[in-house]
Amino acid sequence: MGLQDIDLKEEYRSDRNDIIAEFFYPCLRNCIKYDRCVELLSVHSLTALAMNSANFASGRAKLRLVTGHRFGTQDLHIFGRIFSEKQSKVLNGSLTKDPKIQKLQEIVDNRQIEIKIAIPNSEHVAESFSERIGIFLDGDGNRVAFTGTSQKSFSTHTSDFESVDVFTSWNDKSRVEQKVKNFEDLWINKTKYVEVYDFMYAHENHMLKFLTSWAFEH
Repeated sequence: MGLQDIDLKEEYRSDRNDIIAEFFYPCLRNCIKYDRCVELLSVHSLTALAMNSANFASGRAKLRLVTGHRFGTQDLHIFGRIFSEKQSKVLNGSLTKDPKIQKLQEIVDNRQIEIKIAIPNSEHVAESFSERIGIFLDGDGNRVAFTGTSQKSFSTHTSDFESVDVFTSWNDKSRVEQKVKNFEDLWINKTKYVEVYDFMYAHENHMLKFLTSWAFEH
């Protein structure tokens, strides 16, 4: 089964649909690659994806993520250890007792997750990167792109009121191709008004900032 076999709608909205069950889970189950732009990222949201998607858990899918440069204190500490290649991949202390962190570490070690940081570098852009797009790719080359969803988290679980506009490569080829180009340009740092860095480069060069506790949702 692939993305084209899913009965997809052109729009999902919280007052009419269970966006997670009707859209995200079916696409995650049938993709081999998931590209996503999001403003904020937490350990909780990334482990939710890793633990609730069989394709990621089994090693069949990969994630490329472009996110903003603000993180919760504990999240940044854990991400720094998980993605570091300079220190032991064995997480010590209390982290070893958390199976979700262990699974996330395993997926990262398997090179299934890559994270890049987008930092505004122009007066034309406000303080944060907050683009909200996503693209699923299946084994047959079919793509499903979407815009919308909450800007506050990268999670398969959310209680926010939101709407998602959906485009498919078999019905909306030009729209999907544009979304793919937008993401690829970001990924290789060819987008105006932002600079894009590998996560560990940004982390080691002190480019990342801490969020105040009230501004961040897990």
